Amino acid sequence: MLCSRLTRFFLLLLLITNVCVYAQVTAYPDGYWKARWIGHPTASANDFGVFHFRKEIQLSAVPGSYIIHVSADNKYRLFVNGKNLGTGPARSNLANWNFETFDIAPYLHAGKNVIAATVWNFAQYRPYAQISYQTAFIVQGNSDKEADATTNKSWKVIQDSGYAPLPVDKAQLRAYVVVAEGETRQAARSMWSAEDPATNDQQWPNSREFNWFPAKTRGYGSDGNWMLVPRSIPLMEEKEERFAALRRSSGIQASDGWLKGGQPLQIPANQKVTILLDEGHLTNAYPHLKINGGKNASILFTYAEAMVDANRNKGNRNDIEGKTIIGIKDQLIADGVQREYSPLHFRTYRYLQLDIETKEQPLQLLDIFGVFTGYPFTEKASFTSDQRWLDTVWQIGWRTARLCAGETYYDCPYYEQLQYVGDTRIQAMISLYVSGDDRLVKKAISDISHSFFEDGLTESRYPSRDMQVIPTFSLWWVCMLHDYWMNRKDDAFVSGHLNGIESVLGWYQKKMAANGLLGRVNWWQFVDWAWDRVDDIEFGGVPPGASKGGSSILSLQYAYTLQRAAQLMDAYGRKDHAQQYRALAKSITEKVWALCWDEKKGRLADTPEKKYFSQHANVLGILTDAVPADRQQKLLAATMKDTSITQCTYYFKFYLFEALKKVQMGNEFLPMLKPWDEMISIGLTTFAEQPEPTRSDCHAWSASPNYEMLSLVCGVKPGAPGFASVLVEPWMGDLKNIEGRIPHPKGEVVVKLERQGEGISGEVTLPAGVNGSFRWKGKSVALHGGAQTVKL
Repeated sequence: MLCSRLTRFFLLLLLITNVCVYAQVTAYPDGYWKARWIGHPTASANDFGVFHFRKEIQLSAVPGSYIIHVSADNKYRLFVNGKNLGTGPARSNLANWNFETFDIAPYLHAGKNVIAATVWNFAQYRPYAQISYQTAFIVQGNSDKEADATTNKSWKVIQDSGYAPLPVDKAQLRAYVVVAEGETRQAARSMWSAEDPATNDQQWPNSREFNWFPAKTRGYGSDGNWMLVPRSIPLMEEKEERFAALRRSSGIQASDGWLKGGQPLQIPANQKVTILLDEGHLTNAYPHLKINGGKNASILFTYAEAMVDANRNKGNRNDIEGKTIIGIKDQLIADGVQREYSPLHFRTYRYLQLDIETKEQPLQLLDIFGVFTGYPFTEKASFTSDQRWLDTVWQIGWRTARLCAGETYYDCPYYEQLQYVGDTRIQAMISLYVSGDDRLVKKAISDISHSFFEDGLTESRYPSRDMQVIPTFSLWWVCMLHDYWMNRKDDAFVSGHLNGIESVLGWYQKKMAANGLLGRVNWWQFVDWAWDRVDDIEFGGVPPGASKGGSSILSLQYAYTLQRAAQLMDAYGRKDHAQQYRALAKSITEKVWALCWDEKKGRLADTPEKKYFSQHANVLGILTDAVPADRQQKLLAATMKDTSITQCTYYFKFYLFEALKKVQMGNEFLPMLKPWDEMISIGLTTFAEQPEPTRSDCHAWSASPNYEMLSLVCGVKPGAPGFASVLVEPWMGDLKNIEGRIPHPKGEVVVKLERQGEGISGEVTLPAGVNGSFRWKGKSVALHGGAQTVKL
């Protein structure tokens, strides 16, 4: 009965999401709350722990609405009468601690009702992306009508002693791993029915109130460690998905019938069994295993993106012959009773291995499946053409972007789940173009703005409990604001960040050297993984001159950002700043040209010494107009072919693609997708962090082709800030026909085009009331709202 109830909860969550969040807030959440933060009366609030909270409320009739506001530290799952309504809070920081709003009326009935929550704190084993003060839980009724739900010492609480940490073996993984570490759950010691209304909680202790300060929203009071703000994004999507295959087993002859909940797989007593399952593609999911019997049996879950050979090479991701699994682990110790186990944190995997050791009782495996989770993006955009291999690039790119988006953007879901600005700028553009949903984009910009520290920079990734500073990423944060301004009319939001822009650009201005380039830039001067330990720098990714001064690349990135910041300052009335930024950008680009252009080689050098050259310097030289306009096209063509210079990796190819647009070389884009086609040929189901050998098989910056298919191949771009007008300038390469659909703030842009010799014809549809222009080979025609035929 419990197993079926848990399964139904996950299947219902998508429907529940739409009615839970964004309910009307009418009373206490603006100011001081009557609710108290509560915790266990004796357990440590700072150590690893899992806790169950319950409150019984009596109702004479079903209310029309029953709105509550909920939060916790670290995380919670909320139940009403046994139904799981969602997980929160959305990750942020203590000065901007999220709460969720639920209207729980659809799950209430006359008489006894139980509101329950499971709250957990993984302490030192929690993800680096999880900021924390201490274990606590809070519920605030929205008005006097919901006061009975408000947390105080009348709430019951019990610690679940069945959970213990299972630390990641980082020496075995040989990688930077900072996601949630593993858990061991001993079924015999665990509380399995805490959310069930029939559970008797009379022996549970009453909660402890944290009385040293009242709960409150941000901006109230003199102190307090959770400054509450409403959640700005929807709850995460969750849906069931099935494993594709049982790939191998040892210790037992295993069939795959039980993978679909069919005939149970019987594992004898005193047996060691290994079963390898293949999802068929990479996923983020909560694995669910249903078992029966097998008292004291150990079931070890190991999750991996790919199998590895004896030399730890992944090779073709579809192949498992001669390969083993290395990865993050969870463990269940069975108690002989029918159970359905799922870890508290989602896991990233294509392959899941079960290592099972039974004791005195046989064990039945009844069923196993995953519950996918991620930000609930809707794929509103589409791209099709006469070359079907691009369909696969699109599909895999969108999966990559989806697996790297949850309550924040992730650089990679398996290893870090951290919101790095350099990655996030690219992710944001994919989100806007493919889904049209800007809520996670805005949250990301705000999250990063919360990380400013006294130097005047943002941290490189945020939220994060481990401070890291990459100054170039602060520049990309400024550019994210410009991107958002071009795509959305949201003056209050953008103008609210102008002071942050000034802070970042002012920090850089202090670093200018006498020769007109940037001098020594401290912290981690990361640009791209293309360099390894240059100038005796301990970390990779740093170009020549960054740590000693004179880097053309860092100087040009600063100029690139100044140019965009000047547009923002002009738009919001800070004319003096705009003029200053333009003048400084012009000075920098002129100095880079004068000091770093090598006429003999026909390239911009990475430093004035002209010993090192890269695609990066030349791409940025084109994007900033440091290179004279009449030389840009020839330079980019030569730079793309020159394998003797440092090459852009998948990440920085985003800027190479942008340069293609700028110099009217968009037809060169499709041949540059060969590395993506090669990833597909070796079985990758998401796009990797970097060329083989790669750490991460899923890295959002490598999903940029999805954005480029729409903005470059279809050629759809904002013609004015806020997407007030539309520019359509397609670059079809050798494609004969294309069709693209792109969400727009006022509707949809549809492009259906066909090549006709040197000409082009087709139909373009703009949202009602939106004008634009269509360009092809130097010619243009005006566009208006609605559908129209184009032919040039």
